[in-house]
Amino acid sequence: MVGVALVVLVGMIALASGTEQKRSPHVDKPTARPVTELQLAVWGTAPEIAAYQSVVDDYNASSKDTNVSVVSWPDADAMLDAIRSGGAKPDLYLLPRGDLAQAAAEKRNVPLLDLVNEREIPIGDDWSRDAVSAFSFDDDLQCMPYAASPMVIYYNTALVDFAAMDAEGLPVPNDDHSGWNFAEFRAAAEFASRPRRNTRGIYIEPTLPGLAPFVYSGGGTLFDDDTNPTSLALGEDGSTDALRRTLELLRDPRLTLSAKQLARRPAVDWFKRGKLAMIAGFRQMTPELRSVEGLSFDVLPMPSLGSAQTVADLNGICIAPARPERNEAAANVLSYLVSDEALARVAETGYVQPAKLTVAFSNDFLQPGMAPEHSAVFNAVMRTIVLPPLMAQGRELRQLVDPDIETLLTTPDIADLQESLKAIDEKSRSLLDPDYVAPSETPSDVASGSASGAPSGSASATP
Repeated sequence: MVGVALVVLVGMIALASGTEQKRSPHVDKPTARPVTELQLAVWGTAPEIAAYQSVVDDYNASSKDTNVSVVSWPDADAMLDAIRSGGAKPDLYLLPRGDLAQAAAEKRNVPLLDLVNEREIPIGDDWSRDAVSAFSFDDDLQCMPYAASPMVIYYNTALVDFAAMDAEGLPVPNDDHSGWNFAEFRAAAEFASRPRRNTRGIYIEPTLPGLAPFVYSGGGTLFDDDTNPTSLALGEDGSTDALRRTLELLRDPRLTLSAKQLARRPAVDWFKRGKLAMIAGFRQMTPELRSVEGLSFDVLPMPSLGSAQTVADLNGICIAPARPERNEAAANVLSYLVSDEALARVAETGYVQPAKLTVAFSNDFLQPGMAPEHSAVFNAVMRTIVLPPLMAQGRELRQLVDPDIETLLTTPDIADLQESLKAIDEKSRSLLDPDYVAPSETPSDVASGSASGAPSGSASATP
């Protein structure tokens, strides 16, 4: 009996051991979590792309369930063309504010307010209010404000010597660079224009954005409606008066670059060569100018014709529509991209002015000891930004009217400026007004081959 009992006991132990061996691999084997592969689309210079990649590398190193890759293009238009054609399908992407309306109309973005609130991103305190407004409509945040750079005046401190101008009794701005008026701006352009040295005082790009700060500052407006524009409003009295004062300076052949000079090289190259004293631009111009040995430059706000106003280069980060769990993962990445740590790394390149104030006011962006000396100007003028209406046809509008804007800045004398501006307004209606009806042509119009009142060399107002 004892022997039988021992045999049974040994058998039971063996059976239990075998069962445990069969079960243990199933019970103890950890379940691997799937990794979500996301793509971030950006554009910019090589240092900017390298900074984006560095930020993403840090995120990937800390994330256990998400891996982000960076795809890049040299400019925003090339990136957006790839997205619209389906050649690129990023989960997150940089977006210029001017393209926001079209992106939303094509349903290429996910409203972010709920996702941002869930992650406790303090957009009400830490971000520029104008930047947040710029990317908001329909009671929601459409894309996360990322970069916000106002247009300012870069000037060559060797050509525009305010101390020498003051000694000659010429009007000069305050030492703190907080602002200057149009008379001081004109005096600087005239002082720096020296025929014997072949230097010119000022160049403003002949485009709608280039002229916009002068129009707004002089009491005018660019569009007939701030929300749903149907045309430009350059021919309105306030806009025309502002442009008349501005164009008297900007098309003076003694003070600005000639067509022949611009055909040889772009305006920024003349500035870098020390032959152009002042040029309007955004923060992204700074590293390019810093790279020129011996070039001393600083910045001032756009000149005031009555009130301080400017425009801005605004970029946001959008999340593309996808499954909820994928959008949640993309929102987690977005939360890191707009952290102080990540934004500081991008700001250090010198190209990007963060829309997040905690970084914009830090030394990572201000970079004391480096040109421009008065880099605080970029932050100070943010409150003077005028936001244009959100339009899906922004790129098409610029292509349509910029040739006529260029004519305004290069024609020595325009007989009736207001009529020429009204003709540009009428042309813009062909694109912006859904109820537009082309004006009837008269026999004289047909004979001349242009619409009545159209400036010389401009296209007809007929679509």
